[in-house]
Amino acid sequence: MKHSINKIFNNLSTLLIIITLTLGLVTLLVLEQNSSYLKINNLKNQKDIIKSLANLQKKDIELALIQFNGKSTQLHHEIEKLRNLNKYDYTGKFLLGNSEEYLSDLDNLSTLTTNFNKSAHQYYINNLENAEEKNQELKNAFHSINTFLDSMIIKNISYNEDKFHILEKITIFSFILTLITTFWYRRRLNSIYTDVLHLYAIDKDKKDYVIFSEEADAIKLRMNRKPVVTDNPAMLDPVTQINNHKGMLSSYSNKKGMKDSNFTSVTIFEIDNFSKQNRAFSQEFTQAILKKVAFTISLHEQATDVIARTDYNQFTVILSRASKEQSFKDIDIIRQSISEIKFKAPGGDSITITVSGGFIIKPNNQSLDESLRQAKEVLQHAKKKGKNTISQIRDLAEHEL
Repeated sequence: MKHSINKIFNNLSTLLIIITLTLGLVTLLVLEQNSSYLKINNLKNQKDIIKSLANLQKKDIELALIQFNGKSTQLHHEIEKLRNLNKYDYTGKFLLGNSEEYLSDLDNLSTLTTNFNKSAHQYYINNLENAEEKNQELKNAFHSINTFLDSMIIKNISYNEDKFHILEKITIFSFILTLITTFWYRRRLNSIYTDVLHLYAIDKDKKDYVIFSEEADAIKLRMNRKPVVTDNPAMLDPVTQINNHKGMLSSYSNKKGMKDSNFTSVTIFEIDNFSKQNRAFSQEFTQAILKKVAFTISLHEQATDVIARTDYNQFTVILSRASKEQSFKDIDIIRQSISEIKFKAPGGDSITITVSGGFIIKPNNQSLDESLRQAKEVLQHAKKKGKNTISQIRDLAEHEL
């Protein structure tokens, strides 16, 4: 069974989004845990404040009242801080459902704080009259609010424990999902990469290789050629190991239907000042030049292209591209790449090899032989213009006019 690369990547994308959202939720819970610790520290701080309020020295009543006013006001500010922190308690609001209970406890705490402040104020402004009674009222108020603060601390610890359990489950789920995804898709991506290697014929020994993906299978079917040119020496140029004229015709016949909607261009390159009659170099050095030129052209070859050495110093390049402009652009890039090759002559001098080319767009109803004939005519015009140039059929037409 073949697997769709598109489906694999869509599923992988969806899983990555799920993992990202899950990790975002974990991050939110971690931040909320910090907020919960701030609440507990706040409640502990209130316990310290009411303890200090219950034990102010009455020897200096004015100083005691100043301290009382400051700390009693601070108690209400601390309660407001707890209300503000609760605004960001999304877990308590939407998952645990304890937000309303917590706000109700803050209302009760505010009431107890008011009663405590009132009892403490009456105690400190009272001289000797009813001192014992006011002291008892303060102790009762202190006990009530202190006990209530203890209960709120215990509740918050319980809330934090519930949040931790949620965080624990989400973290474990995220880890398991990430682990499974990593191994599952690592194997599939490796299979896709192996398909690509197979299509590029890097693993030539794997004759019985079974393609994993639908897309690679479809590409292989379209790339499948009746005779394999590289396996038939009669179709290869013995010097450059690319197609000869016969191999070019065979390759073109097998590839011409692979991209019917594309434009087909035919270009004949001729190495400038490099002919059988003008042999300036040894046979060994000449063959090295021909091999290098052929290799440079092959670097630009795509699956639907055909390249061949069709004469002593001529190379034919048949391209299939989406537009005429792209075909000419790619041909000109090949010309420029060849001109950038540097050779060292046997005498030590550095020489540059250039090519001239005749470029035409082959009509669908025209035979390849006729297109080759026209390309040779255009090549002759290019050679008359000078070295290292490419002419098109319109250049020939303009010259004749």
